[in-house]
Amino acid sequence: RDFDKEELDKTISLINQTGGFPNFFGIQRFGTIRPITHIVGRYIVKDDYEKAVMSYIANPIEGEDEEFYKLRKKLQESYDFFEALKTYPNQLNFEKAILNKLVQDPEDFISALKELPKNLLTMFVYAYQSYLFNKILSERIKEKLPLNQATVGDVILPIRKGLIDEKGIVVNEKNIEKVNKQISKGKAVVSGVLFGSNSIFSEGEMGEIERTIIEKEKIDPRDFIIPDIPYISSSGTRRPLIAPVKNLEFEIVKNDSDPKKEALLLSFTLKKGCYATSLLREVMKADDIKNY
Repeated sequence: RDFDKEELDKTISLINQTGGFPNFFGIQRFGTIRPITHIVGRYIVKDDYEKAVMSYIANPIEGEDEEFYKLRKKLQESYDFFEALKTYPNQLNFEKAILNKLVQDPEDFISALKELPKNLLTMFVYAYQSYLFNKILSERIKEKLPLNQATVGDVILPIRKGLIDEKGIVVNEKNIEKVNKQISKGKAVVSGVLFGSNSIFSEGEMGEIERTIIEKEKIDPRDFIIPDIPYISSSGTRRPLIAPVKNLEFEIVKNDSDPKKEALLLSFTLKKGCYATSLLREVMKADDIKNY
């Protein structure tokens, strides 16, 4: 594509002035081809293991491999686990592990789900928390509340020796000036809730945003204590609203794959847990995140 250098200059300058970009979880957190990990997580948290399993092994999604799509669609309609086990290709090995268990007991969706690796099961719950965080962050941006400055009611996380302290401090009228000085020096960050069993909401406008989104989902902190699969329970935490970026520079170069077009060469440094795809979304303003 061709790039508007002036527009890029403005965007890069704004990110540098702000000290970073919105700290959204990137698409890979949810699945690039099949963005379903948060959906499976939601059903686990809501104690609906049948829907969790079917969202994973069936649930055809536009854009995935055509053969896989047809097989998933057939299973979604038939619930014939035996037939699916025979017809699913070996590439869908996790789905086949679940199906193998369901052939033995078609009602035992919990045991079937436990056939998946622990890290994948944990990822489902984390992805759901990430999805909720993204919604909260989007809403804060819509409400035109700053990301790099605290407002009354915000929970800020101090930064000590380059590490974020997870013990938050609630911002009030008395400490707001001091807090914002610390934020401007890079010694604290404004945070949003990654909702779990021990979560505490912000107060003020941010608290209202967090509570509204959680209430709309009809979930409760105790839902993140998962007795059927205890090792994927999550107490929750808080996450900075802004992802700091260093050494952000760009250059417009020739596109090797199409000499008639330009390519954008970006260089930057991110901290662990921040997503390059989220930075690219801010810079490129592309509609389809899969283009990154």
